[in-house]
Amino acid sequence: MGWLAFGYFLSYIPYVLLLKALTNGIPPFAGEPVDGLVLLPAAALGQLAAMPVFLLASGWWRHARRPAVPDPDRSRSATWSLVWAGFFTSLVIGATALNFTFTHVSVLFVLLLMRGGVLITSPLIDKARQRHVPSSAWAALLLSLAAVLVAVSGVRDFHLPLLAATSVGVYLVCYAARFEIMSRVAKSGAVATDRRYFVVEHATAPLWLAVLLAAGALAGQPGLRAGFTTFLTTPPAWTAAAVGVAYEALFVFGTLIYLDRRAFSWCVPVNRCASLLSGLAAAYLLHHTAGLPTPTDAELLALVLIVAAIGALSHPAASRWRRPAGPTQRVLFVCGGNTFRSPLAASMARSEARRYGKAGAALRITSAGLGATAWRWGAPMSPHTGPVLAGLGIRPALGPGHPRLRRARPLTPRLCRSSTHIYCMTREHRDALLTLVPDVEGRTLCLDPDLDITDPHGGSAEAHLRCAQHIQRAVRQRLHQLIGTG
Repeated sequence: MGWLAFGYFLSYIPYVLLLKALTNGIPPFAGEPVDGLVLLPAAALGQLAAMPVFLLASGWWRHARRPAVPDPDRSRSATWSLVWAGFFTSLVIGATALNFTFTHVSVLFVLLLMRGGVLITSPLIDKARQRHVPSSAWAALLLSLAAVLVAVSGVRDFHLPLLAATSVGVYLVCYAARFEIMSRVAKSGAVATDRRYFVVEHATAPLWLAVLLAAGALAGQPGLRAGFTTFLTTPPAWTAAAVGVAYEALFVFGTLIYLDRRAFSWCVPVNRCASLLSGLAAAYLLHHTAGLPTPTDAELLALVLIVAAIGALSHPAASRWRRPAGPTQRVLFVCGGNTFRSPLAASMARSEARRYGKAGAALRITSAGLGATAWRWGAPMSPHTGPVLAGLGIRPALGPGHPRLRRARPLTPRLCRSSTHIYCMTREHRDALLTLVPDVEGRTLCLDPDLDITDPHGGSAEAHLRCAQHIQRAVRQRLHQLIGTG
């Protein structure tokens, strides 16, 4: 993540510098100012040319194939979701470039509006999807609102054209739509799933953008029409194309940050912090090289508030990095769909581990599924999970593992190899896991060594409770073996 953030930071600086050089007519990049709508087509064509170069050089184009799954209709639906993600991303790309071309709006002010807006919408989107929103997210929302208000109050010769306000609004709405699709069909930790999302979105977004801009030109928009005709024959067109190439690098680093399987409340702050720092660097470079105004005191204060908001959003995820002294053991529970048995075992194990004090705190406990349901990333837990835990007197802590918030995740080779102890619900699960990852045989066991824990799906509430009691007995025995009673 550190390298991705550093790459994002380095990519953003030339992107902003080239855009501002064009729109302000800074030699040798442009002899006179170029309108933002005029340069957009050349920038889109630049990224469209660079995109296949990256996909071919990296070899990731192979991930674009639709996987063979038992449910073809679901697979086709997921593919269309990826295409729509590319559509929304294309509007983000176009709006981002356009936002930096308004001559009466500073670089840092535009960044504060865009970055602060995404930080504000993150907890609101989570709340709308009935996810748990920690108090730190609401604190970040208030800090971001304060940053935007402070920035607006200190802008020199404030003038926000209607087109600029509309462009920022489109940027924020499309980012929210992109995140919704990404969280539903990718961001799983499974390399094949995440790479496929990356490749399809990456391939379709520049195409969508070129088509949308061409449609605008054909509809008679004078700036876009000039951008596709007379401007392409001028020397500044090469600089505009370089803007697209710079965004290609920016897009790669930024999307890979967001696709990290950790929550958006971790990934968004990493991305936003890198872009704000690069915007600050670009603003001072433009001042020293072209005489453009430096950021105002209010903009710098707003930047401090945004960094504080980033820190607040990052706190819950960063706090999980704290590890007790001594070795850490990673325990993985595996079932078919990861909607009842394995997440139930993980909740029970976390509750039971607390009884062992520091030794129990050293356990990192998670779960995953082998079946088709788990590969549909984001499937909710069984409705029996909450009542069963309550009936056994277990109150899971609020967080990603809570039954209301937990979503199914697929089993991956990387997850297996990073686990020190793997417990499967049945012998069939163990055999399937070892077919996938043969080298973890020595640490893969059945949770109950004597009896399979069968799936109660479709059964009564009593059947689910009996299954849970079976899991609880087996979990206690396994934790006693791992930790002991001292």
